[in-house]
Amino acid sequence: MSRMGDVLAGFHAAWEFESDSVLIRYERGIRTPKLFQALGERRVPLEAISGVTLSPGKRGTVVLRAELRPGADPLLEAAAGQLKEGCDPYRLVLPAERDALAEYYADELRGLLTADGEPAERFLVAAPEAPRQFKAYDAKASFDGKTVHFRWFWTGASSAKWKAGDQSFPVGELSGVEWRSPEVFEGHLRLLRRSAAQEAAQAVQVDQDPAAVVFGLGYGPVHESLPFAAAVLAAVRGAGAAAVVSAGAPRRDPADIAERIRHLGELHQAGLVTDEEFSVKKAELLAEL
Repeated sequence: MSRMGDVLAGFHAAWEFESDSVLIRYERGIRTPKLFQALGERRVPLEAISGVTLSPGKRGTVVLRAELRPGADPLLEAAAGQLKEGCDPYRLVLPAERDALAEYYADELRGLLTADGEPAERFLVAAPEAPRQFKAYDAKASFDGKTVHFRWFWTGASSAKWKAGDQSFPVGELSGVEWRSPEVFEGHLRLLRRSAAQEAAQAVQVDQDPAAVVFGLGYGPVHESLPFAAAVLAAVRGAGAAAVVSAGAPRRDPADIAERIRHLGELHQAGLVTDEEFSVKKAELLAEL
C-alpha cells in the first residue's frame, strides 16, 4: 500500500491496510449486524486473500469485497456458504461517491496479492477465541478451547439425549464440525467424531444424536453459534495436525465419568431410564475408565 496504516471506512466497518495484512474493525451499534459485533475485528493476512472486487451496491452504494482462499478462514469453512450477503465479514459497503477511492485501494491491494485461489493448507485467519458458549434449543453448549460440553435442557432435549446424559468431547476425538444455520429449517451444530461409529451416528436425526444440538427460534443465533463452530473447528484441525492415533480406546476423566453416572442415576430414579438401560449404560461408562 502507499502508506501503511491507511484506513478506508464504510458502513459498519473500517479496513486498515498494513504491509502484510488488512485489519478489519467492525462497529458496534444497533444497525451493525450482530455477527460483526461478535467478531469485533479480523486480521486477514494478504496470503489468505485471492482477489478483490468492487461492484455497485444497493441504494447508492458500492461494495468492496475481499475474496479469501478456500480453507484460509475457519469462520467461512464452518459457514460453508450459508452466510447471507449482509453478514459477509469481508464486504465493505461505502457511499457511491467514494467509488474512486475504493477503486484506488482495490488496485493497490490487488498489486500485493500473490495467491491465485489455490486452497490454503492451513487456517491463515485466526479463529474466534475460546472460551465460548451459547444456548441451543435443547442444550447449553460450551467450549473451553480443549473440550466441548453439552448440558441438556429438560424442556428441549429428546429422551435419547437424556438417557445418554450430558456430553463432553475432547477436540482430539473429533474430526470436524457440521453447522447448519439457525436461519434455515433443521438448523443445528453436530460434532463429527473420529470413531468407527461416526458414519452410523451421522445417519441419526440430530434431535436424537448426543453429539449434536438443535437450534430454534431465538436459540443458537448465527452470531453466537457460528463463531463457536469456527473456534471448535480450528481447535480440531490443530489437534489433528499433532495427533497420534492410539491403538486403544481413549480414556476419560474419572470425575467426568462419576458425574455422568450420578446423572444417569437421577434419570433412573425419575423413571426416565429402565433398570436394564441403567445397568447397561453404567457398565459402558465404567468401561471407559
